Order: sequence, then structure tokens, then C-alpha cells
Amino acid sequence: MKPENPSILKNEIYQQPLVVKELLEKEEKNIQKIAASLAGKFQYIVIAARGTSDNAGVYAQYLFGYFNHYQVALATPSLYTYYQSPPGLKGALVIGISQSGQSPDIVSVLTEARKQGCPTLALVNDETSPLAQSCDAIISLHAAPEKAVAATKSYTAALAALAALSCAISHDETRFQELLQLPEKMQATIELGEVIASLAERYRYMEHCAVIGRGFSYTTAFEVALKIKELSSVIAEPYSSADFRHGPIATAIPGFPVVLIAPTGVVNEDISELHVELRRRKVEEIIISNDEQLLEEAQTPLPIAQSVPEWLSPLVSVIPGQLFAMNLALVKGMNPDQPDGLTKITSTR
Repeated sequence: MKPENPSILKNEIYQQPLVVKELLEKEEKNIQKIAASLAGKFQYIVIAARGTSDNAGVYAQYLFGYFNHYQVALATPSLYTYYQSPPGLKGALVIGISQSGQSPDIVSVLTEARKQGCPTLALVNDETSPLAQSCDAIISLHAAPEKAVAATKSYTAALAALAALSCAISHDETRFQELLQLPEKMQATIELGEVIASLAERYRYMEHCAVIGRGFSYTTAFEVALKIKELSSVIAEPYSSADFRHGPIATAIPGFPVVLIAPTGVVNEDISELHVELRRRKVEEIIISNDEQLLEEAQTPLPIAQSVPEWLSPLVSVIPGQLFAMNLALVKGMNPDQPDGLTKITSTR
């Protein structure tokens, strides 16, 4: 059910199922054509992105690594701009991911890649942007103008585009059919998230927290932490559950807020073991999951739809995180549509 008088950001969060559905319908043939044109032309993948789009690149590392067996690296744009010493990219497919396609440092990576003879691809919401013009091929995100400063629908659209490309490269129709069912799961999760507004008040005075995920959920930990930072000015640090154990767990004192990204899947056992340790330490747990036992034991349970394949769970589990960050901003008296000091297009070099 769509809320009455939504803010711009809330409206865009609610648009995500439709955006993903439209992207898959309109870009399926284009993505298949791109995948066919790339056959045998690359040995690994380099992702050039910033901010939210960089988090989509983390998803690509797990996605293409697990299903397509390609090593995926994240580009270091400063080598191309300030240091003017770009690395050799022989054998790489270079993908630029951007909502606006305006950032000069991302464009510089793709321009150099093309100069070195690499195949290049842009996942972008503006097909007329400098990034789109610098690439051999484009996958349009079909997210329409994103008016809120914090990116939401362009992020999940980028994840869906990457997932569809992975399916096309491996000619995996079964996985693509799972992807086509995702908008329904996203919508169900949005409806479950109606309660989040009443839960956020508990965290009005929160100043810092950890956000933890692993495997395919690692990208969600980074994106939810970014949304919390952008919208509420809370210092939110993302970790894998493994890295958190290697030192940062010392911060897990009684009452310390921890957001656990815990959809069911291969790494669920590891996350559950960490949850047991966090309970022992009496931390404040906010758990995003479809695991009933974990949700029952959380101080703040944020449920997602059932029966979501682990490899697609980032498109679903990010939604409660987006809604939590937005409502946290509201209870802190902040404007989630226009966070202080941020602009929609950030141009870096």
C-alpha cells in the first residue's frame, strides 16, 4: 500500500519494484546482445564507480565471481586523473556504473580503457551523459529522474542490470526467471516495512553503529551504512562478519547498535553465530532478515519477503535499510529529501 503524502525519497523507495520490472522488460534483448558481443573478449572485469554505484560494484564482485567465474576489481580513478598513471587493462571488460554519468574521474577510467582497446560498458540513468558517450555499449537503468539526493531506485536498478548481464553471459534462463520474480518480492518487503516508522524513534539519539553482512549481503552492509550516514549523519561503519571479528568487535559493548543483514543463504550460519556472540555482549540488534528465529531475537526486527534467492537478496534486503535510514532522519528532525551539505550530482576528478 502506497503511503499518503510521501516525501520524494519515500516515493522513490516505493517505485523500486516497478523500476526493476521496467528495466528487465525493456533491456532484456539489449543485455543479451551485449553479452553475445562480449563472448571471448575479456578475462576479468574492472568496475569504475563512486558512492552508491561503488557499492553496486561490490555486488558485481560476488555475482560474476560466483556464477561466471570472473575476477572483478574496483578501479582506482585517482591513478587516471591526479597521478596520470593508469594501469594496464589488457584482458579487462571495463564497466562504469553511475546514476548521473557526470563524474569526470569515472569517465576518465572508461576513456582510458577504450584507448587501450578494452570493451567498455556503462550502466547509467542518463543516456546522454559523458559516461554513456565514452562507452561501447549502454544499459539504461530506466529509473527516471531521481529527485531525492540519496540514491535508491538507481541503486537497485544497477543491481538488477548486473544480475541480468550475469545471466545472459552464462545463458542461464533459470536464474533469469528468478530475477523476473524479484519485483514481487521487493513489493512484499515494502509492505512489511510499513512498521519501520514507529520503530525508528527508539534510535533518535543514536550517534554511531556498525552494519554487518557477508557474502552477497556485503554490498548491502555498505549501502545501508551509506544511507544511514547520508540521511541521519550517524557514523555507520560497514563490515563483513569476518572482518568485524578481527578487532572491531571490541566496540560491541552493551547497548552498542548493530545492524545485521541476514537473509537466509549460505552465510546465514556464520551470521547466526555472530548474533549469538552479540547477544552475549548485550548489544542493540537491528536485524534485516527472513529468518524467523533471528527476527524473534532482535530488539528491532526488520523482515524481508520469504523465498528470496540469496544471490538476489541485495535487491530486497536493502529496502528496510533505506526505510530505516529515512525514518531515522525524520525522528532526528532532518530532511531526508535534501540532506545537509549534499547535492544530487557529485563531480570528482
